[in-house]
Amino acid sequence: MKNYTTEQLRNIAIVGHGGAGKTSLVEAMLFNTGVINRLGRVEDGTTIADYHPEEAQRQSTVHTSLVPVEVNNTKLNFLDTPGFSDFIGEVKGALRVADTAMFVFSAVDGVQVQHEIIWKSVQKVELPRVAFINKMDRENASFSKLMDELNVKFKANFVPVNFPIGEGLDYKGIVDVLNEKAFEFGDDGKPKEIAIPAELQDQMQEYRDKLIEAAAEGDDDLTMKYLEGEELTPEEIKFGLHNSITNAKAVPVLCGSATKNMAIPNLYDFLSQYLPAPKCENGPMAVLVFKTLADPYVGRMNFIRVFRGDLKADSQVYNATKENNEKIGQVLFVRGKHTEQTTQVFCGDLAVVVKLTDTSSGDTLCDKDNKEVLERIEFPVPNYTLAISPKSKNDEDKMGDAVHKLLEEDPSLRVEKNKETKQTLLTGMGEAHVNIMISNLKRRYGVDVVTEEPKVPYRETIRAKVEVEGKHKKQSGGRGQYGHVWIRFEPLPEGDFEFNEEVFGGAVPRNYFPAVEKGLREVMVEGALAGYQTVGMKATLYDGSYHNVDSSEMAFKIAASLAFKKAVPMAKPALLEPIMSVEVTVPDEFMGDIIGDFNTKRGRVLGTDQVEEGTVVKAHVPLAEMFKYANDLKSMTQGRGQFKMEFNSYEEVPAKLAEDIIQKAKAEAEAEK
Repeated sequence: MKNYTTEQLRNIAIVGHGGAGKTSLVEAMLFNTGVINRLGRVEDGTTIADYHPEEAQRQSTVHTSLVPVEVNNTKLNFLDTPGFSDFIGEVKGALRVADTAMFVFSAVDGVQVQHEIIWKSVQKVELPRVAFINKMDRENASFSKLMDELNVKFKANFVPVNFPIGEGLDYKGIVDVLNEKAFEFGDDGKPKEIAIPAELQDQMQEYRDKLIEAAAEGDDDLTMKYLEGEELTPEEIKFGLHNSITNAKAVPVLCGSATKNMAIPNLYDFLSQYLPAPKCENGPMAVLVFKTLADPYVGRMNFIRVFRGDLKADSQVYNATKENNEKIGQVLFVRGKHTEQTTQVFCGDLAVVVKLTDTSSGDTLCDKDNKEVLERIEFPVPNYTLAISPKSKNDEDKMGDAVHKLLEEDPSLRVEKNKETKQTLLTGMGEAHVNIMISNLKRRYGVDVVTEEPKVPYRETIRAKVEVEGKHKKQSGGRGQYGHVWIRFEPLPEGDFEFNEEVFGGAVPRNYFPAVEKGLREVMVEGALAGYQTVGMKATLYDGSYHNVDSSEMAFKIAASLAFKKAVPMAKPALLEPIMSVEVTVPDEFMGDIIGDFNTKRGRVLGTDQVEEGTVVKAHVPLAEMFKYANDLKSMTQGRGQFKMEFNSYEEVPAKLAEDIIQKAKAEAEAEK
């Protein structure tokens, strides 16, 4: 691959719902431009873009692939993104560095969930858009039906640049509205120019008028000329349409069939001529890392876009995000898994830097004399959690490092060690996302893990005041052990634990007070009810006794713990559970389903708010009911809902549930002995 100047570059994120044919479309463009001599198939795992083992296994895109297509002295940098919601983080990274989003639709399935979700993200930042209606050759395909759906759902200025001759099994060509021509495709997909069918003349003229109007809106002078009734020249139409697309005033629509290789050259010719080149400011070099990948052969790969200046191989740069220096060694142009070395990457281009020490997705690399942090990528917050543990001692030794590498690659992944449940929690965007990460641990790093449901970090408390004695006395020859305390335990409305003393007359020497407190704090970590941490308790040491020789700090610690274990069953113990503040954003039509579901989850709905995306339902819900909520929400809203949650408070568990939880905890503790 040769180097291209900024004006010769087009950075295009290919987005849409899974199964619309994004990867097949990229494959067809590579075939038509001579990069490959036969079309690969997603089903066979033989495409250039889907080259990872997990993609071949799933027969769908998991990782964003950078696949340049060189045509008309232009490099189209295609970013082939996943179409499944679990991998939306990959889409976010691609959109941050793209100058255009190309939405691929199936002419059979129409507008689907991921189209809607991604469209909203793209619309917010007014990124230029293109629509390609794929699968025109499939049974029940309908261009006009999909056009109506696009106009209703997205309310944008959709402008057909071409439209089909025939549909479904009768699909045989296109009418090129832009150039007022028609083409019929042979069995090999090659076009042959024909006369525009008479029955399509009116439709062609309708679309032509719409296209010219969109072009006129791209420039003030053209608008005046158009309003005065003058015809626009072909050059003016091209100039105006380019401006309208660049400024997100018009969305051009093209159609074809990727797998049948029909109308593909029409698509990439249009993209090279009408889409915007990258915007590049003058000034010192600034680069954003939008993806990180650990390749078994190449090593650590940082995918970058140059936003300003040029990036050179064998140079020193500054990581402004991590605030450290990095040495740029090899710089690569990539096409799927194929790589070529380059000495320089011009502003606006996409490339890969390998083997950087401490650089990951979202980081800015810049000139060390002009430090700045570029706008970061807004990666989504993960919310589907599984607990993982190493299968063997060998896996335990390797798991920490392997998990760290996965986190560097995927910012929409979280791993944390829960101190209370002692579980390692892996949180991703959904079940598929988490399962693939677990598979990667095994395949790439040789780490086998066992998965289980996350445990709820329940807590224990007391609801009544009691006074108890704790006495530890042991004599076994030589110096004995003696500690004796009387402690008053009572509920503490605010806070986890408070220790006081009211000892008179030296019944317990002052130097043993810290030992009593320490003994209580240690035993409270694993409470007397079901082994969960005890909170909301005030303990007052008010009496006791000691022995001049046999008393010790250890003896008083043990005496205090004995007092605690005696007190809890007498003090009306209760089990507490974490309650989460949950906010769910859904289209209005799903609000009733969300509220009804919260009611079945012991949730308390606090209210609703109207927002641009629909309705926000706010509720307090026990954490125990929320571990699989990511799946529940997808099911209830066909993937259109989003939620976030954070800890709110601890509340008492209902008696019947508490009894079951306590019995289960005791059984598990017994099994571990």
